[in-house]
Amino acid sequence: MQLTGAEIVIECLKEQGVDTVFGYPGGTILNIYDALYKHSNEIFHVLTSHEQGAAHAADGYARATGKVGVCLATSGPGATNLVTGIATAYMDSVPMVAITANVNLPLLGKDTFQEVDIAGVTMPITKHGYIVKDVSILADTIRKAFQIAKSGRPGPVLVDITKDVTADVFEYTPKVPEPVKRFTDFSGEDIERAVELIEKSKKPYIYLGGGAVISDAAEEVKEFAKKIDAPVCDTLMGKGAFDGHDPLYTGMIGMHGTKASNLGVSECDLLIALGARFSDRVVGNAKSFASRAKVLHIDIDAAEINKNIITDASIVGDMKEVLKVLNCRISQKENKEWTDHIKDLKAKYPLTYDTSELSCPYIIEEIDRITNGEAIITTDVGQHQMWAAQYYRYTEPRTFLSSGGLGTMGYGLGACIGAKMGRPEKICINIAGDGCFRMNMNELATASRYQIPIIQVVINNHVLGMVRQWQTLFYGKRYSQTVLEDQVNFGKVAEGLGCAVLKVTKKEDVAPAFQQAITFGKPVFIECVIPKDDKVFPMVSPGGAIAEAFDAEDLKKKNNEI
Repeated sequence: MQLTGAEIVIECLKEQGVDTVFGYPGGTILNIYDALYKHSNEIFHVLTSHEQGAAHAADGYARATGKVGVCLATSGPGATNLVTGIATAYMDSVPMVAITANVNLPLLGKDTFQEVDIAGVTMPITKHGYIVKDVSILADTIRKAFQIAKSGRPGPVLVDITKDVTADVFEYTPKVPEPVKRFTDFSGEDIERAVELIEKSKKPYIYLGGGAVISDAAEEVKEFAKKIDAPVCDTLMGKGAFDGHDPLYTGMIGMHGTKASNLGVSECDLLIALGARFSDRVVGNAKSFASRAKVLHIDIDAAEINKNIITDASIVGDMKEVLKVLNCRISQKENKEWTDHIKDLKAKYPLTYDTSELSCPYIIEEIDRITNGEAIITTDVGQHQMWAAQYYRYTEPRTFLSSGGLGTMGYGLGACIGAKMGRPEKICINIAGDGCFRMNMNELATASRYQIPIIQVVINNHVLGMVRQWQTLFYGKRYSQTVLEDQVNFGKVAEGLGCAVLKVTKKEDVAPAFQQAITFGKPVFIECVIPKDDKVFPMVSPGGAIAEAFDAEDLKKKNNEI
């Protein structure tokens, strides 16, 4: 059938099973929005307050559902406003297709009104980028974009389409999307080497990254951990891939990881990295990281092998498929002496906080209790992010959504909206600091426009908490531009943007506020006021060995010695 380019775009989205898109219209993308109008009963469009919010919402939708998220923007500033969201998705391997429109083909390269080379701008932060100048290749380009976004190590793909292509007419033939093939072509020799290392190990430790979530390998990870009788730690991105209540679970690893995880990894004889990239925030001092251990690295991206840490063995392949093979090949092990030692470390070094007054860890624990650990938690970046990772015990994958690689302040609210659109049956809660919330708080208007029943929490300590923590510990308490004690009334802002508003100032307020918020059936804003100098512990000094993680008591002893 003969269709315009804009109509071809919509038909291709329908082909891919897209039911929700996030975006903001403008001049060059008007044809696509006009076509979308005619299919509004098939594809629901969420009009965000800002294009960055649209990118984060598409990202949150993708992380929560495992499907490809889609965002739309017009040329020039509309397209460039997507950049931070695209980079966020790229750093965390999130499947997303960003569709932008550009000026007419004869006007490209002439500094035309609202013209920008968005494909060039986003080249370093996308898996692939296209600029479509011919309607005859439009359908196949969009199909390729979705295939690339969700295959292998997922990531964002940009499709930029000139406006005249969206108006041109061409023959459209529907196609069934090709299934994404899992990467199973891994080496038998690598499997043998891995089995050998596992069988010889007396003190194995599993280090779990975001690849376990992306690969949907939670069941295989659980079977693997039980079979080799190994403790399990996770990264920020790996949350939920292993049940936070399991006796083998020791908490997060790295700069704000538990002492049990950091000490255990430092003492193990075999570190098994599953879908993790040995980030600097995990490794700390690379020379001392897991220095007593052989390292087995399993990852779908060959470029990650030996990039940050030299391995003794590796398997390049889809983690779910690799673990299926390993689980069949390895014999049941028992490492009681080792697991008992790790159990003792957990008992000796539990996560602790001051319980005498309202604090973020207390709030997170109450949210965990009230939601039974089954909510989708999104966060911004900073202290609240670390507390949400430490004190909420995630029971399933795709329930902790946070900007791990890029560390994007302002990420959480858009992501929470996207997550709720993708999984409406879930309680969706965004936890932000007062500094982060300022970045994209206008997206509360999006939630209220569509009556999306998310819960927006602001942990208000009237400072940029994580930066202040570093200033306290490493910069002689010189609080340069981190104090936020101004006249902003977040409650009034939220009310003005159409949300129900609650405020928490003491511990006994927490449970009633969240229990009430869950029943509202509309967007709710909860401001929680905590002390400005609460700190995230444990902590590893930048560049320090993770075995040297310190907490408030360690700091007190050190200061007394000085």
